[in-house]
Amino acid sequence: MLTRAAALITATLLFSAGPALGLLSAGPALGLLSAGPALGLFNAAPALADDVRGGQQPVISTLELKKAWRISKGAGVTVAVLDSGVDPGHRDLDGSVTVGKDFTEGANPPDVPPRRLHGTYMASLIAGHGHGRGGRLGVIGVAPKARLLSVRVILEDEEPGFREFNTAVRFENVVARGIRYAVDRGARVINMSISKDLATEEERAAVRYAISKGVVLVAAAGNDGAGKPDETGFAPFSYPAAFPGVVSVGATDRRLRRATFSNWNSSVLVAAPGVDIMGAGPDDEYWVGRGTSQATALVSGVAALIKAKYPAMSPPLVAQAMTASATDRPPGGYDTGTGFGVVNAAKALAEAARLAKHTETAVGAQAQDPARPLAGGSAGRIEVVSRDQARVKVYGAIALAAALGALSSVWAIFALVRRMRRAQSGQDA
Repeated sequence: MLTRAAALITATLLFSAGPALGLLSAGPALGLLSAGPALGLFNAAPALADDVRGGQQPVISTLELKKAWRISKGAGVTVAVLDSGVDPGHRDLDGSVTVGKDFTEGANPPDVPPRRLHGTYMASLIAGHGHGRGGRLGVIGVAPKARLLSVRVILEDEEPGFREFNTAVRFENVVARGIRYAVDRGARVINMSISKDLATEEERAAVRYAISKGVVLVAAAGNDGAGKPDETGFAPFSYPAAFPGVVSVGATDRRLRRATFSNWNSSVLVAAPGVDIMGAGPDDEYWVGRGTSQATALVSGVAALIKAKYPAMSPPLVAQAMTASATDRPPGGYDTGTGFGVVNAAKALAEAARLAKHTETAVGAQAQDPARPLAGGSAGRIEVVSRDQARVKVYGAIALAAALGALSSVWAIFALVRRMRRAQSGQDA
């Protein structure tokens, strides 16, 4: 894996979706940066538009989206997609996308447009609204009424500036800058289907900033789970998923077990389907792929449903709603592969309704007012007293000598008493 932000993508299949949908055929690999096994090539009969929605049915069923949509569809919430860019003209995303800043500017030659493959794919899983009568055709996202903010923070490996982007120091903290940019422009959920091996102080600070503003951060756990670097199968941590407060997402296969490529470590909080996931691509294309990227986008959609219904709910409580309601829990309730289980949108909303009745701040006569200092002391500057270290040592030596003298006195009294008792015993004899 590269040391800069890199899309967690495996090889995919592409089929054209122009006015007449074409045959399923092998498209270009989609950013093989953290690649699991590539999907095989195959031929198919001509694909109709409703084949896309049909291909989504396993995800819709697993997440119980139809039930969840009776409560929330994500209206009023903006989800920032920190990725390779989103095609705002795709018919399944038209009208939902705001194109934000490109933090990769300068990596590609000036005349090279962004490819926006991975970002469009992820955006469609989060908030695709379909097309046609009633939006019944094309991709439907988890939160179809949510808004999307596209923030470009990665390049795909087919782009000519890819190597420059992944090696130049000036691009090292694009993810941190992207997080702050998204927060300041009103995002309530930030999807990061991206990963890198090493973290920076700027990224850690940006994560803290986002959480302090009530923004839910969701990131991919990584696609290195099939490797065995230490002969135990343990996959390394990846960032930003491993930062405290970020919802780290693993991927499951069709049986809702950990997908072989999905990282397994103690950062994983929840999981979602990540194998054979149907999504949109730029220029009205559609893709089928696998990865923790796709699972992450689905979980971001669930977070958007919760934030739309309960906008004041804090990031920890949103995470609690998803973990407490997860299905297909592993034995013991948690493991490092799928976390607390597979996210379920309908159950997460029900749990959020229960949590919304509570507050994170204690109330009542016994509660400490957070606006007042502890123990009733006065607010303001704290006086720091500097002590004379030489005098402290002298006093310490005196105290030690006194303690030794007291101990010697006790021992002398004890010995004297024993002697007197022995003498008394001899007289009695």
